[in-house]
Amino acid sequence: MKLTFLGAAGEVTGSSFLLETEQLRVLVDCGMFQGGRDADTKNYAPFAFAPESLDLVLLTHAHIDHSGLLPRLVAQGFRGRIYATAATADLLQVMLTDSAHIQEKELEWRGKAGARGAGRPPLYTVAEVQRTLRQLSPVEYDADLTPHPNLRCRFRDAGHIIGSAIIELWVDDGGRTHKLVFSGDLGQPSRPLVRDPTPIAEADVLVVESTYGNRLHKNLDDTLAELEHAVTDTITRKKGNVIIPAFAVGRTQEILYLLVDLYRQGRLPEMDIYVDSPMALKATDITARHWDLLDKDAAAMLRWMQKWQGKPRIHFVEDALESASLQHIKHGAVIISASGMCNAGRIKHHLRHNLGRRDSTVIIAGFQAAGTLGRRIVDGAKSVRLFGIPVPVKAEIYTIGGLSAHADQAALLGWLGHFKKPPRRSFIVHGERDTATLFAGTIRERLGWTGIDIPAPHSAVIL
Repeated sequence: MKLTFLGAAGEVTGSSFLLETEQLRVLVDCGMFQGGRDADTKNYAPFAFAPESLDLVLLTHAHIDHSGLLPRLVAQGFRGRIYATAATADLLQVMLTDSAHIQEKELEWRGKAGARGAGRPPLYTVAEVQRTLRQLSPVEYDADLTPHPNLRCRFRDAGHIIGSAIIELWVDDGGRTHKLVFSGDLGQPSRPLVRDPTPIAEADVLVVESTYGNRLHKNLDDTLAELEHAVTDTITRKKGNVIIPAFAVGRTQEILYLLVDLYRQGRLPEMDIYVDSPMALKATDITARHWDLLDKDAAAMLRWMQKWQGKPRIHFVEDALESASLQHIKHGAVIISASGMCNAGRIKHHLRHNLGRRDSTVIIAGFQAAGTLGRRIVDGAKSVRLFGIPVPVKAEIYTIGGLSAHADQAALLGWLGHFKKPPRRSFIVHGERDTATLFAGTIRERLGWTGIDIPAPHSAVIL
């Protein structure tokens, strides 16, 4: 049995792992690379395998760094089934279509500006997305699935975003059964909206994420206090706007939930909240359709929000002209917009019109991969380029790590602590190399595990 690490090895994006036996070829995730100068090169590169040779794909969740190259895989010959939870399947209809549109718009802009990559076709088209969606097979949490005579698998709640999954696999290889577990992205316990990650008791081989394996998040009370201060200070004292880059799926819904809850408690001033992302509105509707996957408090709050027509004033912005009109608002607005790492989409326009204002605030509420615009802002850039124009960074920048949908080091160790015995082999992925190295050392020291590796990109192991 062979496992090849095609992405998210020594980095956070591009999640993709190829599992092979003599009878079976399975791809776990097929994610897009994001950030860095070589992201486009990686995304346009030929697959390291023949797509038509795959038996099936297993998908942990809908975020583009885990799903974003699926249409390219289908376009290049994959004809098998793509298994994902029902909520993930619903979200993919929105996210992959949006991804295709964004690429088309970016390429249109590059062509007009004569930028690098002008004239190159998009990674995939909307038509190829539609073909991909027809190959989806929704599955239920905790149900046994046998998609191949030599494979049994089970999807467990990962507590990251709605529909996210830890995938357990039992693989028959030459008469022997091996159990592999892919953590996907694990959520922080006791967070709003989603349930806590499901504990797993055993595995022969474990592939685990390490996005925040080198740090601890602030506790929820301190995080909410920081969010309260950032919004209140901007709206009431500085008389500016609050800009929040947020992934349209998961993060936007959680931030909206927290803002409304703080307002209901009397902790936030009068304000207008603009959710400027057509995809976020669709994702919120999908979230509302899957009440059974939410914790009880979140379900009650979302029902309240759906019926509430008063304050705070919540505006879902779909039309591009309406989005453009937001640039004329000088104070009193909280604008939540995608993309979460500031690399594409409408958020770039809002940053262009607010980054240079000392009375405005930018709240960074999620992980910013190396090479992204969001990462440059977090790292203290004095100026950034937006649409080819230099924009000074004068707005106040808050990095509120406690809002992350990723488990911190303590939560990751807590999840690993449920294993009755250490896996025979463990692979630390989905983390920058220094972070993964530190986290591997922490696992050895705190849990006493051995057989821990940090795979290099495109490296392969025989299990």
